[in-house]
Amino acid sequence: MATESAGVDLVSVVTLLGAAVVAVPLFKRIGLGSVLGYLAAGLVIGPFGLGLFSDPMAILHVAELGVVMFLFLIGLEMEPSKLWAMRRDILGLGLLQVSICVATLGLVGVALGYPYAGSLIAGAGFTLTSTAIVMQMLQERGDISAPKGQRIVSILLLEDLAIVPLLALVAFLAPGGEDVTLVDRLTGVAIGLAAITALVVAGIYLLNPMFRLLAASRAREVMTAAALLVVLGSALWMQLGGLSAAMGAFLAGVLLSESSFRHQLEADVEPFRGILLGLFFLAVGMALDLSVIADNWRLVAVSVLSLMVLKAAIIYGVARLNRAEHPEALERTVLMAQGGEFAFVLYSAAFTVGLLNAEDTAILNAIVIVSMAMTPLMVILHDRFKPAARVSLDGLEAPEGLSGQVLIVGFGRFGQIASQPLLARRVPINIIDDDAEMIRAAETFGFKVWFGDGTRLDILKAAGAETARAILIATDKKETTTRIARLVRHEFPNAVVLARAWDREHALELIREGVDHQMREVFHSALVLGGEALEVLGVDPDEIAAIQEGVIRRDAERLALQMTGDIYSGKSLIIGNAEHTVRAS
Repeated sequence: MATESAGVDLVSVVTLLGAAVVAVPLFKRIGLGSVLGYLAAGLVIGPFGLGLFSDPMAILHVAELGVVMFLFLIGLEMEPSKLWAMRRDILGLGLLQVSICVATLGLVGVALGYPYAGSLIAGAGFTLTSTAIVMQMLQERGDISAPKGQRIVSILLLEDLAIVPLLALVAFLAPGGEDVTLVDRLTGVAIGLAAITALVVAGIYLLNPMFRLLAASRAREVMTAAALLVVLGSALWMQLGGLSAAMGAFLAGVLLSESSFRHQLEADVEPFRGILLGLFFLAVGMALDLSVIADNWRLVAVSVLSLMVLKAAIIYGVARLNRAEHPEALERTVLMAQGGEFAFVLYSAAFTVGLLNAEDTAILNAIVIVSMAMTPLMVILHDRFKPAARVSLDGLEAPEGLSGQVLIVGFGRFGQIASQPLLARRVPINIIDDDAEMIRAAETFGFKVWFGDGTRLDILKAAGAETARAILIATDKKETTTRIARLVRHEFPNAVVLARAWDREHALELIREGVDHQMREVFHSALVLGGEALEVLGVDPDEIAAIQEGVIRRDAERLALQMTGDIYSGKSLIIGNAEHTVRAS
């Protein structure tokens, strides 16, 4: 019997992993994102799809640990000083948004004829945005560390804290809840504050000594176990204090953010976070009860539309009130207009005390899940149809009738360094770029950069490409670099064309476009760093130079061979500090 039970459990695990492995890459490939892939996979294998699982809520409770671990990793990136700097956004922006949403969204239920208490709880639950979905999307978009991402994180943190007073509100609104005394309420607040204080004290005085002791044992598996213990133990401790488990994990991460073990902890927790967060999205997809939606589709549709539109309007309004630009306010609105996982906790508590019946709870859960499933689609539509950002051109000059020996197209980190030898030799150069903010920043350092799009022939001519002896292409996008190289080679055959290559494949592409010299941006720096490593080991400098020269030569030969029959002669490759002429064999 034990073997049979283990076999069944193993089938479940394989099914979950298989669904994720098939769906997520497929959805990412067609541009729908990983979150929607997980949700769709969960719906297919869940009780309302193929029926391979019958209790998605049990899986959801386990998978919520993925959200807990995600917040721990976010906490590791938040030094206390950074968190203190965010206090205005957390207590101001977050509190304002949550307060208005709770008050406004509750009116939807009242308008639909439901009791005031149940409507208030329903609206309050929808106020709590999905931390898992928003954090995942911020990470995929690379915006977590950006200022706009940090403001969203601040609001999410306040919403995690809001679950505590909202659960207290459930207890108060419950039949007989008004009998709870002031002493009972103050006792609950005191327990919560004591739990936070105890966790902070433990983080300051116990965690680092514990990890130093474990590191001395040199047992990697024990360090991993300790990392999980810290995350889950902090979450459990805060939960016992009546607070959010995710908030406990976040606080533990903040306390360890300045620890010397920070990167080790991040490496240990990350694999578990990724798997459990994926499992969370799968479980949400499984929990989408299609029969409830089918029986109440008009109510679900009206509720989802009403709640999301109202919440979106509030988020946008609060963002603009706090002087966010329209693009940032709109993006925040699209990301945060859904309900979240903490709504399940709130609705479950309301069901337990009799504020919601079983049918209402199922409908509310379905509304939240539908809104979560719609979010990735809304983000895709936003990214596809958002208007191009308007750039102020005040104070910028377009090139006109310029002349010089060298034209540099693109003045980012690569172009700035490439210009230094030319400027040191007092070579007459013209520089164009289409990034207005970068141009203004360059001017503060004494650089004259003209505003212009290097992919346009008229701009290149106005910038002096017709008279330039050399044209150096140093843009930040390889597709743009290739396009400019093709245009320059065709229109200005007398100029020597030099270009920044992103990688080996791009270098070959540029050579085929007729670029005379190309430089892979990481090749030279990596070669120098390798030479310094040899120097640390005591290798003679002359031998190091010879080794580097050999690497350069062999790389140039391989690059020529990779041309696979393309006519390639007379084009020299600048790789490292050396120039080599190679011929295809």
